[in-house]
Amino acid sequence: MGKTIALALAAVLGFTSFTAMAQVKIGVTFSMTGPLASLGIPPKNTLELLPKEVAGQRIDYVILDDASDPTLAVSNARKLIGENGVDAIIGGSNTPTSLAIIDVVAENKVPMLSLGASDRILSPMDEKRRWVFKPTQDDGMMARAIAEHMAAQGIKTVGFIGFADAYGESWYQNFSATAEKHGLKLVVNERYNRTDTSVMGQVMKMLAANPGAILVAGAGTPAALPQKTLKERGYKGFYYQTHGVANNDFLRVCGRDCEGTFLPASPVVVAPQLPQEHPVRASSMAYYGAYEERFGKGSVSQFGAYAWDAWKLIEAALPAALQKAKPGTPEFRAALRDGIEATKELAAANGVFTLSPQDHQGLDDRARVMVRITNGGWQYVR
Repeated sequence: MGKTIALALAAVLGFTSFTAMAQVKIGVTFSMTGPLASLGIPPKNTLELLPKEVAGQRIDYVILDDASDPTLAVSNARKLIGENGVDAIIGGSNTPTSLAIIDVVAENKVPMLSLGASDRILSPMDEKRRWVFKPTQDDGMMARAIAEHMAAQGIKTVGFIGFADAYGESWYQNFSATAEKHGLKLVVNERYNRTDTSVMGQVMKMLAANPGAILVAGAGTPAALPQKTLKERGYKGFYYQTHGVANNDFLRVCGRDCEGTFLPASPVVVAPQLPQEHPVRASSMAYYGAYEERFGKGSVSQFGAYAWDAWKLIEAALPAALQKAKPGTPEFRAALRDGIEATKELAAANGVFTLSPQDHQGLDDRARVMVRITNGGWQYVR
């Protein structure tokens, strides 16, 4: 009798162990503290909206804070893979942390869905980046939107001030290329650090050049500093920001100094204002409504929606991957990667995704709109 009970108990324990091993684990490393927290908190909040079960499999989310530090992001990625055995990683929530962990995910062959913006995250599309996906608009797409809008306003000269890092450089390269095609002349090019508390020297050079418009290539709340300083010093031209500021923390920090500013953004930022025929109105509103219900009116940002879209890509790939292998195995991670890469015409919060071995972003111009900061909020520019 004792032997029978022991065998039965062993069978139960074995089944329990198998079930636990079969759970899909999604690792997350976001900048929930530090200077880029305004980009990391909305995605972290979005995790509360994601399902806990898909296709009969429990989904576990292992969430770590990288404190806006690329070095810590690397440690997080190694921990998520080595200790937690995750099947995919969503993160980093910005460009520097995303670039830092590419080598880690490639070495371990774990799919990574970056929420960073820079083109460098996917370029060049080499063997390492075979494991990397980026469900965010690229800088080139958004730079073209700005150049087109500037040209339509009759602007001829532009001043540029951006972060002194990969984000700022990517924006300068992309914008300078498209500016020339649209008859725009860049007359000043300045840089500053995300943690700087003054940009007076750079602003004085920009004022001396007196361009018709100024583009601030920053992200999150640190992008407010140049514009506030320019306003203080009396610059009266057009102001443009990048899609890296499309969150409410930026509006709060920049305040009245950002009234009238133009920027490209994800359709989800102005989802209720989109025309009924817009191709992502319905899918954007699904996220918009769920987020506002949980976190309050006016709380939606595209950065939270990036995490939603990263999950939508994983979710769409899961059923086929589960048919091929068990979660927690190299074979499953490879099948999940292949499934994400095979996504076709998936409407999500920020755009419509069609991926391929050559394109791990999968977005087109349906993923961008121009908006204007009006009365402390986002106004869709038709």
